[in-house]
Amino acid sequence: MNRVSETLGRLGGVNLLPLALAAVAFVLIGAPSSWVTLTVAGLSMGMMVFLMASGLSLVFGLMDVLNFGHSAFVSFGAFVAATVLAALSTWLDGGWMLASAALALALLAAIAFGLAAGLFFETVIIRPVYRDHLRQILITMGALIVSEQIILAVWGGTPVSVPRPSFLEGAWIIGDVSMEIYRLFAMGLGAVVFVGLMVLLNRTRIGLLIRAGVENREMVEALGFKINRLFIGVFMLGSALAALGGAMWAGYETLITPALGGEMMIVVFIVVIIGGLGSIEGTLLGAIIVGLTANYIGYLAPKLALASNMILMMAILMWRPSGLRPAVK
Repeated sequence: MNRVSETLGRLGGVNLLPLALAAVAFVLIGAPSSWVTLTVAGLSMGMMVFLMASGLSLVFGLMDVLNFGHSAFVSFGAFVAATVLAALSTWLDGGWMLASAALALALLAAIAFGLAAGLFFETVIIRPVYRDHLRQILITMGALIVSEQIILAVWGGTPVSVPRPSFLEGAWIIGDVSMEIYRLFAMGLGAVVFVGLMVLLNRTRIGLLIRAGVENREMVEALGFKINRLFIGVFMLGSALAALGGAMWAGYETLITPALGGEMMIVVFIVVIIGGLGSIEGTLLGAIIVGLTANYIGYLAPKLALASNMILMMAILMWRPSGLRPAVK
């Protein structure tokens, strides 16, 4: 058994789980074209969930903050991006340059709102309840409810349509395989964000200070560094990533409601828990597994689709209680 574990570890260990899941699904589905379509859809869904969950993983794992209001940033990011795209609707069909500019402005608006909202949220709501998990849960849940009511007051309760740039419409057809262009774009954006986060946390001085501050806050402060400012930056970054994920999910769904954040909150927490606290690699791994599982189960056993995430989480935690790749204990 130990030799098997060592061999699997050398080959990639838990990183092989998405490949194993895809291989099993390939056998069960049978039709290669359907399998490719479902796999692309699962990977794109996983990348968008990764955008939403990566910020929560950083805040939860590195700052020890239970922020149940994290999904509010997802909702606001979605509605802010939808508002900008609606205002620039004439650009979306005016050629790829204008459409790209409209999309970039919408995503940047969502990110900017996430940064500002994260600063306010950390300063006013989170800071008074550091190291008090019960109060964190209560106050952030209250903030989530208030945020949903603000969205209702500003955008109304009716579903909001989200236009897409013309160059992201349609699908690429290769033989019998259909791959939606927007999903491929979401996969690429998620990969870029993942690489950027890895470089920030592992190759820069700021990332080193953040990780050192988690291990020994007093020592870092004794060396003259303002650890509070670093943690504010982490919270703002996490909020901006959630808003970006919400903006991408809005384009994915094309029709959004104020309940968007609440609906995604469970999925986001499942990804963070099964991936491992504070681990960007674990969050990506968990998001991909969740995305693939949801699409495969939805095709093979639709009645189990709603329960698939919970079953997946229970199975993984029974095997690895700390998650797949935890960065902190």
